[in-house]
Amino acid sequence: MMADEPLVLGIETSCDETGVGIVRGTTLLADAVASSVDTHARFGGVVPEIASRAHLEAMVPTIERALKTAGISARDLDGIAVTAGPGLAGALLVGVSAAKAYAYALNKPLYGVNHLASHICVDQLEHGPLPEPTMALLVSGGHSSLLLAPDITADVRPMGATIDDAAGEAFDKIARVLNLGFPGGPVIDRLAKEGDPKAIAFPRGLTGPRDPAYDFSFSGLKTAVARWIEAKRNAGEEVPVRDVAASFQEAVADVLTRKAVRACKDEGVDHLMIGGGVAANSRLRALAQERCERAGIRLRVPRPGLCTDNGAMVAALGAEMVARNRPASDLELSADSSLPVTEPHVPGAAHAPAHGHDHDHVHEVSKKNLYS
Repeated sequence: MMADEPLVLGIETSCDETGVGIVRGTTLLADAVASSVDTHARFGGVVPEIASRAHLEAMVPTIERALKTAGISARDLDGIAVTAGPGLAGALLVGVSAAKAYAYALNKPLYGVNHLASHICVDQLEHGPLPEPTMALLVSGGHSSLLLAPDITADVRPMGATIDDAAGEAFDKIARVLNLGFPGGPVIDRLAKEGDPKAIAFPRGLTGPRDPAYDFSFSGLKTAVARWIEAKRNAGEEVPVRDVAASFQEAVADVLTRKAVRACKDEGVDHLMIGGGVAANSRLRALAQERCERAGIRLRVPRPGLCTDNGAMVAALGAEMVARNRPASDLELSADSSLPVTEPHVPGAAHAPAHGHDHDHVHEVSKKNLYS
């Protein structure tokens, strides 16, 4: 760690985790998280209004905890980074508003960054600088994407994405059918270790010769599993929960890793990075390692705590923006619930890209009208 590397605080509030991270260059100094998942569990999924209120209540204490852990003062920072999108509009708004307030009060540059690009960049905190280009498989409750990133701060290219349910969403829905609670990923992973992944031949979506090579579909798999369970129950038979969990999980991991390795081969990229909440799944990690080794591809997967939503990933991308002299955002930065992955960050108005994307401006505050 070098003293002259950028010291950046990152704020993440795209869903139900209030994450605040602090990094110096590619070194993680603090990773503070406040989660409202237990509250959402009562409703079987994330309730946007509850998430927004939880972020509002947790924001200042979580920032203070991160600063204390890092052993620094807020005035020592070289910049403030925040997830500007994609995500839940109200939840994003809390983080963006807080970041703008801190940036204004401290007179520090502000960087609105992309949630998905941040999930890629966080791997730098564990395995060093990203290769260029980087092939990334991002899998979470809201996203299942294959991305090629020649430059994580300016050039991220979508290779493929889910056309319906994301992988994490499918885990949650199957857990609900099995009465396993929310979130579904961790409990299915745990039960699958005691089941037989070959017990039930569940379908692999979009893997036919004429199907899109890099797109994903988990809606059909979800329906097939639900109908299989329903048939068992209607027949008065006991549902083998562990075998169902293992077979379902195997189908998801099989499709994800198969397409990711194919993309690496097709593009001539000799490494694969996997990120997002589902990257914490033990079977996905193991199968990816097996297939990458056979294909001569180096696998990079952050530890599970850095796969789920966190402020460290936002700080990591923010630090990279500072290091590469990318233009800062201005105080009119908006929370954009549908920010495309092709925009790793949202620069100031003078540097805005001419791509024609119509941002969802849910909130705007400029320096000149803060106190008007």
